[in-house]
Amino acid sequence: MTPPDDADPAQRLIAEYRALSAGSDRKREIIAELDDNAAAQPFLVSVVADAGEYDLARVECATVLRLWPPADPGLRHRAGRALLAALNDPEEDLVRQYAAMALGPYASDDPAVTEALIAAAGAGEDPLVQACARSALEEAGLA
Repeated sequence: MTPPDDADPAQRLIAEYRALSAGSDRKREIIAELDDNAAAQPFLVSVVADAGEYDLARVECATVLRLWPPADPGLRHRAGRALLAALNDPEEDLVRQYAAMALGPYASDDPAVTEALIAAAGAGEDPLVQACARSALEEAGLA
């Protein structure tokens, strides 16, 4: 269902996103257009948490959520947990790298995020995930 023409621009973009095919690069572009729109943050959280979503859209969501963490404490917690789920996705190293990088603003809010970043920064992990996790820990003042 397409929202009416007078709908919020974010809602129009979200409706367009949902109507696109699974691997459409337009999805990534839409996420970039929603970047600093607080009303779109719940949608961004849902996309980054969905392992079945287009990987480049998830990467873009992680970037947006890093740059503009939600102000609402409940949504901020959900965003941190969604990024944590993305970090733990064994199938998508690129998504994992961006999720690790994006977790810096969430680390001081949630001990599980801090623990996951410490683990991801350790030996035996993909080197780029390690570097991103270390960077996030530094950003959070935990390294």
